[in-house]
Amino acid sequence: MGRNWIRRDARRSSFVMVLATLTVSCFWIGVTGQDGPAMTAEEKSKIRDQILEMFDHAYNSYMKYAYPADELMPLSCRGRVRGQEPNRGDIDDSLGKFSLTLIDTLDTLVLLNKLDEFEEAVKRTISDVRLDNDIVVSVFETNIRVLGGLLGAHVMADVLKQRGDRMMWYKDELLHMAKDLGYRLLPAFNTTSGLPYPRVNLRYGVVSPLSRTGTESDTCTACAGTMILEFAALSRLSGEKIFEDHARRALDVLWEKRQRGSDLVGTVINIHNGDWVRRDSGVGAGIDSYYEYLMKAYILLGDKVYLERFNTHYSAIMKYISQPPLLLNVHMHNPTVHVRSWMDSLLAFFPGLQVLRGDLKPAIETHEMLYQVTKQHNFLPEAFTTEFRVHWGQHPLRPEFAESTYFLYKATGDPYYLNVGRTIVEKLNTHARVPCGFAAVQDVRTGSHEDRMDSFFLAEMFKYLYLLFSEKSQLPIDIDDYIFTTEAHLLPVSLSTTHPPCHSNDTQPQASHENDLFSYSCPSAQTLFPNNPTFAKTIRDGYKYLTGVGRAGQMSPVKGIELPLHDTGLEPVEFLKSIGISLAPLTELGSSIRGSVTQDSQKGVFKFKLVAEVSQTPEQEEVVPLIVQLISPPFLGRTVLTAGPAKFGLDLAKQEHGVKGSIVRSVPYTACGTIENGVELQGRIALALRGDCMFAGKARRLQEVGAIGVIFIDHREGTSIADTPLFQMVGDGDSTDDITIPLVFLFNKEGATLTTALQEHHNVDVLLLSKEKQLGKEKPEKLNIKFRLAKEGEFAEGEVESTTIQLVLEKNEAITETQGAEAASSTETCTASPPKDPESCP
Repeated sequence: MGRNWIRRDARRSSFVMVLATLTVSCFWIGVTGQDGPAMTAEEKSKIRDQILEMFDHAYNSYMKYAYPADELMPLSCRGRVRGQEPNRGDIDDSLGKFSLTLIDTLDTLVLLNKLDEFEEAVKRTISDVRLDNDIVVSVFETNIRVLGGLLGAHVMADVLKQRGDRMMWYKDELLHMAKDLGYRLLPAFNTTSGLPYPRVNLRYGVVSPLSRTGTESDTCTACAGTMILEFAALSRLSGEKIFEDHARRALDVLWEKRQRGSDLVGTVINIHNGDWVRRDSGVGAGIDSYYEYLMKAYILLGDKVYLERFNTHYSAIMKYISQPPLLLNVHMHNPTVHVRSWMDSLLAFFPGLQVLRGDLKPAIETHEMLYQVTKQHNFLPEAFTTEFRVHWGQHPLRPEFAESTYFLYKATGDPYYLNVGRTIVEKLNTHARVPCGFAAVQDVRTGSHEDRMDSFFLAEMFKYLYLLFSEKSQLPIDIDDYIFTTEAHLLPVSLSTTHPPCHSNDTQPQASHENDLFSYSCPSAQTLFPNNPTFAKTIRDGYKYLTGVGRAGQMSPVKGIELPLHDTGLEPVEFLKSIGISLAPLTELGSSIRGSVTQDSQKGVFKFKLVAEVSQTPEQEEVVPLIVQLISPPFLGRTVLTAGPAKFGLDLAKQEHGVKGSIVRSVPYTACGTIENGVELQGRIALALRGDCMFAGKARRLQEVGAIGVIFIDHREGTSIADTPLFQMVGDGDSTDDITIPLVFLFNKEGATLTTALQEHHNVDVLLLSKEKQLGKEKPEKLNIKFRLAKEGEFAEGEVESTTIQLVLEKNEAITETQGAEAASSTETCTASPPKDPESCP
């Protein structure tokens, strides 16, 4: 996300591009949120010094143990070199044997006032880094990390040289390297649509027989739509317009292909014909930086076409996707339909983008929700449900939450966000720091580590944290003169004067789009907070206990069951449903029961007379473990691997004898392109690596060539059933009824057992089966308990119906709110007929 910026007023008919004569500067006026005392200068200085020490620990570990490798493996204390470590699938596409972490970190060194280290790092980059490598890389990742890193470092080197006190030897070497890399990425745009291929060979391009790529047909929206800042900056710094032209064309195609009724875009698009492959629409993974770059392209380049497009999309997002504090994925053609019940952590950037837009209320709401999730799990899990449970437990030290925290602090001046930043620093030091750097968290529920420290941790996280606790006077550059790319690289907003905007592709605002106060003008704190300095706190307070974590104990005059209710009394409806309780406002209840339901003076505390009706009902959905049993010699059934199921395909839990077959590795291993060994896979069970594309797409391709089942193997190194909870594989947003073969998922270590067996014995037969059937255990019978409000006089004194459980909530006993539920359960009277366990309540 970008930072402070200078922005033109697009409503002026004379759209002059000379910043010195026609610009409107945006000044954020700080306000105090009254959430606690303001942080003193000494406290901020202490945290800033701590951040510098953490950066030194991470950067020096990379340089000592990993350089010139692309990334550091902080648990192994060595560098990650592609081809020398187990393949992790698409994650490895960011590695190009070009010292990725060094290049990604260059302008961070300047911002953190480490100018000597910057000069030395630039010299190393010029002398050591080579781009003519026979290696296939991600166009998106190479653009934002390497091209963006080279451009940001060039800009910083040029600024320092102009001051005359260092870098006097510099002769635009980094810019020449950036131009070289830009030309190596250009072959990816050689498609009929103008949308780029997702991968390119740095030496051989795309179409060469030696390129080992060019067979892909799909790319993500963000992958195609996150090129304009770097490519336009390269064009305007080098004078070669070809780069900006190609990036602009890709954005034009995405705009033309939007769904005209909803003004939303999908997640994956065909690069040849422009058809949407995945039609789910959100603001997280797969789409995120497309929206970000539309807004920032206007800021950086001064072309109102990008602002018109952003405003149109933003209206659609706020109409269909934003349900504060949640941001939910919908179907682009039918946006009233939610396509999944979970959110991914990449959407944490969006509050920061909303601050740029001037829409602070939903930004504050979503950020507070994310903060509550981090307090529950220490970090944001890669994905979490709308009920704030972990969906995917990994946390690769992503910076998006810190980014939005910085933006909100700059917008509000509220010290609350400094305290949020301090929490981020403390969590990183406590839960991610290891002797050789900082390690990603493999699962936030267990705190286990993963042997990776991605380059974006140094490129982004430390920039945002350092800026959060720094005054402008403490920085070596005027941060207001720059915008940050999605990888937090610094590009000067003065580039808008280098080249006039393109007038050949004007965008007409949609009739349904209504302009608001900040559609074309700078957000202003005086406008956002009119005579109300506690505005931000007022918004946050409604979401402070959203996840049920952090409520302080207070005395209550009644024994109650505490529920996480807020001002409306009905906000977390999904949470209440998950525990079997439905609520209605008192005004909707009959007069006969009003005497038994009252609201306490404490918000969120109600007095209930509850009756639990006990009945045998179908059990809620749960993850049913499967097994992969090796049955051919020499294993003979003795090797059994626990596997996860899918929500689609053949249900092995309903198959008495499972599915048996020989295993064959798919080519390509990810099963994301055309299957090259289809004949060999006929009648066999395919092995496929997770990553690059959706499970459903892999399954369809393998089913089409005749595979009778698929075993997916996790590409994340070191994952195991011993320390990672099972999950169910999900589809791609469209119908998966056409997939009829069984699908199972093995974590990395279990998958390694299977692939090693195949390498050593060549012919390996396996049995795919429900674990319950393999173990011969029957599913325990469970009861589902539903609560309803008792009608007045329904039970006479001492009377208990044999088919019910009665919870007696005693009055006039002072207990703390946080202990209410436990205390109520300790005094309840329960009977059941017939009781299954005479020693306890059912």
